[in-house]
Amino acid sequence: MEVTITSENFEALKNGELPLVVDLWAPWCGPCRMIGPVISELAKDYDGKIVVGKCNVDEEDDIAMELGVRNIPTILFFKGGQLVDKFVGAAPKSTLDEKFKALL
Repeated sequence: MEVTITSENFEALKNGELPLVVDLWAPWCGPCRMIGPVISELAKDYDGKIVVGKCNVDEEDDIAMELGVRNIPTILFFKGGQLVDKFVGAAPKSTLDEKFKALL
């Protein structure tokens, strides 16, 4: 499942039953636009097992600040409400798939 992360739903998703992957991005970011479709594919591949959220840092800068995100794209991996892994930059689907598998 892929959702839009906002200030209103972030805490609930982070502390939800399923692990959460957050893709922090911006529309003007070239690497973000490259990795976005890969993240969407993985959201479909792991539907029902992992919640995948997209967070536009231009619209939700408070979340980016709270999480200490300085570079995008940044992908954060939460399990049980805790940050368990982080990936900064673009990567091939196989690399990100390994991160998703490790979250289960």
